[in-house]
Amino acid sequence: MNDFLHIEKVAAWEDRVETVLLVEDEAFVRNVTLEILQAAGYRVLTAGDGVSAKRLYEEFGREVDLVLTDMILPGENGGEMAARMRRQNPGLRVLFVTGYVDQIVVLKDAGEEYLLKPFCSEVLLRKVTELMDEPRVQAEERESVMRACVVA
Repeated sequence: MNDFLHIEKVAAWEDRVETVLLVEDEAFVRNVTLEILQAAGYRVLTAGDGVSAKRLYEEFGREVDLVLTDMILPGENGGEMAARMRRQNPGLRVLFVTGYVDQIVVLKDAGEEYLLKPFCSEVLLRKVTELMDEPRVQAEERESVMRACVVA
C-alpha cells in the first residue's frame, strides 16, 4: 500500500465478503480506489474498460454485489455497461463516478447513485457502505422506477 494512503481497519470490516466490480480506465485512479476498497475489506475485481468488465461479470456476476464504474470508458460507456448488467440482474447495485458536472445532472435525474471526481476515501467508503447495506429489494424497486422514467 502507498505511504500516502492509510486506512485503519475497523473490526467489522475484517469479515466483509462483499464483492465490488471496479471499472475505471485511468490506472492511477483504479489502483488507488482498489487499495481503498481492499483496505476496507471488500473483494475487488478490476477492469480498465467495458469489454474487460463484461468478461469479469460473465465469470463472477453472481458474486458481484456492487459495480463501481466511471461514466467515460473506452468503447462502451459506464451507463451502457451497467444497463446491460442490470438486464441480467435487475437488483444490481451500481455507483457511477464522473468528473463531469453535466453528467451528474443526468445521473441525478435518473435516480442513480454517483460520486463526483475527485473524491476522498471517506466519501467513497461511506457511499459504498450505504449501497451495500441497502436491501436488494430496494435496489430492484429503484430499478423499476428508473425504467419507468426512461421509458416515459
